[in-house]
Amino acid sequence: MIFTFDERPSDSPFVERIWRTHSERAGSFVSVAMSHWEMVVTRHHGQTILTVRGPETKATPLYCPADGEWLGIRFKLGTFLPQLPASNLVDGAVNLPNVASQSFWFHGSVWEFPNFENAETFVAWLVRDGLLTREPVVEAVLQGQVKHLSSRTAHRYFLKTTGLTPGVVRQIERARYAAILLLQGASILDAVHEAGYFDQPHLNRSLKHFIGQTPTQIMDRNRSEQLSFLYKTAPLR
Repeated sequence: MIFTFDERPSDSPFVERIWRTHSERAGSFVSVAMSHWEMVVTRHHGQTILTVRGPETKATPLYCPADGEWLGIRFKLGTFLPQLPASNLVDGAVNLPNVASQSFWFHGSVWEFPNFENAETFVAWLVRDGLLTREPVVEAVLQGQVKHLSSRTAHRYFLKTTGLTPGVVRQIERARYAAILLLQGASILDAVHEAGYFDQPHLNRSLKHFIGQTPTQIMDRNRSEQLSFLYKTAPLR
């Protein structure tokens, strides 16, 4: 293993999950697709960088250096930074400028880098200063409960806030769910049924695109190519 993840859910209405990892050695891995955007603090060779990463619409091979540390704050769908909307960061990322070894510059102010323990406090400060907010239409669309807007208007808000369409979000979440099932020992046919795919070829195409591996490759624990952060979740219906 190149790295192992430590993660926890969050009680913040803005945060999906907090994670951290440390690389034991250098090596290649696959960054799987994700519908959420996140902030990632990287510490490597005495340097610290905060990166805002947008949603990823496909699996991407990446290289991990040895002796690196990462902290991730993954935000709930509908949470966004007006100054750095996810729609401008799809399949991309931006590094915020450093001020000193323990701080960075964002929207005219100096901020201390968050850690695994105080991530929610850091997020609360962003909310307090009006730099982080939520668009309730996104959750309403996912739950099929939009009542005061037309479908076209609601989907436009959704795309503007998340950078993705509801259909793409559901495809990504379904693929991640299927991958978790396979990693937990489910058969390919069970994954097809539980995740709601039409048939095995449909599952194969989806996982190859969004996860970067076929079902058989995901089930092979002896493969040297590691997947990025996956955690137990459920598909969006």
